[in-house]
This record gives sequence, structure tokens and C-alpha cells, in this order.
Amino acid sequence: MNNEKLKGSLEQVKGEAKEQWGKLTDDHSKESEGKMDKVKGKLKEGYGKVKDELKR
Repeated sequence: MNNEKLKGSLEQVKGEAKEQWGKLTDDHSKESEGKMDKVKGKLKEGYGKVKDELKR
């Protein structure tokens, strides 16, 4: 697992936590931030996978 895939996974976990916190506190802004963080994390993880494939 390269650095980008790891960062992406962590970003997704952070996003999920923010989203759940936003739902719990009825904070739509935090919920949206969490969803965006999850999307950014998926993009980073995908970039890391592509990077790995290009190295082979």
C-alpha cells in the first residue's frame, strides 16, 4: 500500500466520522463536509491505485 492509498483511506474514515457527527448533531454543514471528505478520500485512493499500476 503506497502513501496515497493510505491517505485516501484515512480521509474516508475522517469523512465518515464527520458525516455521522453532523447527522447526530443535526449539523448539515458538517454532514456535507464529511461527504466531501469521503469523496476526496476515494479519489486519493484511486490515484494511489493507478500510481501502483504504472510502477509495474
